[in-house]
Amino acid sequence: MRICIFENALDLGSHSAMVVSMHIRRALQEKGECSIILATGTSQLTMLDALVKDHDIDWTKVEVFHLDEYVGIPETHKASFRKYLRERFADRVPGLRSFHYIKADADDLSKEIARLSDLISSKNIDVACIGIGENGHLAFNDPPANLDTKEPYLIVRLDEACRRQQVGEGWFDDLTEVPMQAISMSIPQILKSEYIICTVPDKRKAEAVRMAVTAPIDPIHPCASLRMHKNCYLMLDHSAASLICPLS
Repeated sequence: MRICIFENALDLGSHSAMVVSMHIRRALQEKGECSIILATGTSQLTMLDALVKDHDIDWTKVEVFHLDEYVGIPETHKASFRKYLRERFADRVPGLRSFHYIKADADDLSKEIARLSDLISSKNIDVACIGIGENGHLAFNDPPANLDTKEPYLIVRLDEACRRQQVGEGWFDDLTEVPMQAISMSIPQILKSEYIICTVPDKRKAEAVRMAVTAPIDPIHPCASLRMHKNCYLMLDHSAASLICPLS
């Protein structure tokens, strides 16, 4: 794991986007195409804003896989991750080859999971852009997370800490509005990516960052699994890094 610490969230986002862009261009040069994973949430805002301004990427050769989505939430809901990614990424880059959204309000979720799993199983993911939850989750794999599943996507139950985070970030007005379940990419699938760029700003994530760096790699500490990956960048601002680097 490579740990990079920046002065503030804006610098963090721009430098994360630079690393993402570098590995996208590397894949395009080597293979002529690129497959990436994108996450959502406040942690990704400045990174995505910088990434879409990179005009040296040929987006017509890039396909995107969606990391997670709430079960039952329509795309029009303000908390919908499909809405987030369309507005902040897909609609802002020219000629994107494809974006494989999670339709977690589908009538048959088992068929939707099978569709997504078939798609991603046929690809080698070049770059995964992710964050870490306040409870240490990766995607929506809350503790205790399934670290051994062979399934690329699965239905997961959201714990109260995760649901409270969504309210705290302003995506929902009240805890009762936050769905109890989501469709999430599994941790083993995330770890198949050639490069992982994990962008984590804010002091409220400091304990989760310490967990990622020092906690046992087990289901109770999902983010610690990142230490198993040989090409993971943990990108932090000073606040998020405060418990692993107190002088920062």
